[in-house]
Amino acid sequence: MAEASLPSESNVEATALNSPLMGTLNRVLRYTLVRVIALFSTVVVGVYLTILIANMGGYVDEIKRGQIREQVSIAIGLDEANRSLTSAQRNELVESLVATEVTRLGLDRPFILRSFTSLADALTLNLGRANYLTSDSGSKLVRLVILERLPPTLVLFASANIFLFIFSIVAALALSRRYGSLGDRLVVALAPTSAAPGWFYGIFLLLFFAAFLGWLPFGGMVMAPPPENPITYALSVLRHMILPVTALTLGAIFLTIYNWRTFFLIYSSEDYVEMAKAKGLPAGTIERRYILRPTLPTIITNFALLLISLWTGAIILETIFNWPGLGRLLFQAIGLFDTPIIVGSTVIYAYLLAITVFLLDFIYALVDPRVKVGGGGS
Repeated sequence: MAEASLPSESNVEATALNSPLMGTLNRVLRYTLVRVIALFSTVVVGVYLTILIANMGGYVDEIKRGQIREQVSIAIGLDEANRSLTSAQRNELVESLVATEVTRLGLDRPFILRSFTSLADALTLNLGRANYLTSDSGSKLVRLVILERLPPTLVLFASANIFLFIFSIVAALALSRRYGSLGDRLVVALAPTSAAPGWFYGIFLLLFFAAFLGWLPFGGMVMAPPPENPITYALSVLRHMILPVTALTLGAIFLTIYNWRTFFLIYSSEDYVEMAKAKGLPAGTIERRYILRPTLPTIITNFALLLISLWTGAIILETIFNWPGLGRLLFQAIGLFDTPIIVGSTVIYAYLLAITVFLLDFIYALVDPRVKVGGGGS
């Protein structure tokens, strides 16, 4: 009888190598699928709640119907061709035109049905047209209106928040080396001042530097009329940024430094740091390898969420400084019940946040060998 063929040594080694690889790949794919479904479900719920709140559960439809009736009545009253109509004929004409406009806008359908249509449009980034607000070019497309307001917000908040982020980490590291020093005690004492938001400080800055001293402009992004020279234009923008950037910084800097300083102090008191000090390693090496490296996931998380928060702007601060950004746009949209603008801003922010949270899981695995994607508690 022929002998059964035995697997070769190379085949055994290949199987042994492929087994962990396939197991890791399956785990990552399974985790990715579950994570995508969970995050997308969260986006759906958040966007739908925004649609309900922005429409006040359908009450905005009643406001729109009232506005349509008022506009139609005014238009009919101003038309000389309708002067000979009786009151009954005029009312009949008003009702006919109102019904036509209501049907055109889809307000004749129940709100609950239209809310799901709006949800589908929002999730597919079919943002539609704004009800009242327009871009500088006169377009009512929500996409164009938002894109037009995005650069001013990014210029202002990226400058302020990225500076604040980098400066606070550097200052916190310096204070963690000098625990109990005068500078450390001063930051701890001033940390409660961050309880006031940036716009609160902005009001006093405007009163002092714009109204009293007259050194800086009251608001806006650039002087009027805007300079044609690019260098003069950039200098004008920088001058207009001084007060809002200062207000944002004053509203957060001391508490941010205090939080990072406390965070670094916790890690600097770990046993492995004391062991490194006992070995006589240089302070810079200890700081980079044993303090900054373990805290890198937290630093990356804060920086990523900081970049996402730039999208939202700041409603009150942009309004106070008359800054033409997304925050002021959202403030105007809320006041005018411009639902498409509100939903459009929310859905884009929701998608950016979900994508960021998803990517952070994989970034953690790259910067920290202890983290395994889909590894549960590993």
